[in-house]
Amino acid sequence: MQQIFNFVFKNSYRMLFLLLLLISLLLTIQSHSYHRSKIISSANFFTGGAYKMTNNIEGYFNLKIQNEELAKENARLKGLLFNIKDSTKIPNLDSVRGVKKIDIVIAKVIKNSYSSQVNFLTLDSGSNQGVQPEMGVINSLGIVGVIENVSPSYSTVLSILNTESPINAKIKKSNHVGSLTWNGKNTGFVQLVDVPRLATVKKGDTIVTGAQSTIFPENINIGSIDRIYIDNQTHFYTLDIKLFNDMTSLGHVYIIKNKDRQEINNLEKKLQKNE
Repeated sequence: MQQIFNFVFKNSYRMLFLLLLLISLLLTIQSHSYHRSKIISSANFFTGGAYKMTNNIEGYFNLKIQNEELAKENARLKGLLFNIKDSTKIPNLDSVRGVKKIDIVIAKVIKNSYSSQVNFLTLDSGSNQGVQPEMGVINSLGIVGVIENVSPSYSTVLSILNTESPINAKIKKSNHVGSLTWNGKNTGFVQLVDVPRLATVKKGDTIVTGAQSTIFPENINIGSIDRIYIDNQTHFYTLDIKLFNDMTSLGHVYIIKNKDRQEINNLEKKLQKNE
């Protein structure tokens, strides 16, 4: 306490000067509108800057939540589009009720391999969320792969970057179909094989999923034609497809539940038995 008194006593003249200066400034600001407006403007500038900085910091930490909300909304919209054949008759979102033939489960990629001949991804959604083997996986740019194995909270996906599991695909303009596979060479390209020579193909044409698949809805984007050549053994076209997706960098994905798939497969099995 004695030190405080000593400090005040030693600096009494300076403190008195600062006090009088502050009083004079307050009296000047109160008696002159110009000075008052300048002070208010300066205060608004500094407080506004502080609020903006605080808001930017809060916004940064809320990005994860916002991304998850956007992913949910995208899944909802994709579910609507997959179940409406005529895109001009999309109903009001608030009026949509009931269970759809195709549902969407949102998941996040927590592991991704792309350097072997048969590549897999691991997702943070499993049977607890309704995920089952042989469900299609896509994102906003195109197809990603097919569910292979499932645990209660996780699932593994057979990536489209594999040499063992072809996917039905077609040329969007002409509807000519082929089998989508991968030659194991470049993570940015897959191959569409067994395309008939009658098909009209040219570089840049879009490749999408075909109607013969019960895993993916029709017309999901895959990529565009980059190179065209004829297979010497089959004499069909083989097309190098540049993927729309960067398969080395994947975040949120959508798992597609086609509720008619089992019924279709059972019907086709009966036909095969009859043959």
